Amino acid sequence: MATLRIEHEITDLDTWKSGFDRFADFRRHAGVRAYRVMQPLDDPHRIALDLDFDTAAAAENFRDALVEKIWATSETARALVGTPKTRILEIVEER
Repeated sequence: MATLRIEHEITDLDTWKSGFDRFADFRRHAGVRAYRVMQPLDDPHRIALDLDFDTAAAAENFRDALVEKIWATSETARALVGTPKTRILEIVEER
């Protein structure tokens, strides 16, 4: 399993969540198996997501699609501020 971790600034959680929910089918068709949405307790204008995939290649493909199709315009990325940071992670140990 591979996880795509995304962190970025947002205008507000409600606007961001509304946009995130609109892309549920996009995530499912791209192979997202599960996801976690997190927000720092001390920063309501920042969001972190972990999206799980079967393979690192699937995570990379999804990240590329986000950059090219979703984050490319303010129409599809209304609540984003700045450029999101991404990393692809693999589990080394889990308990």
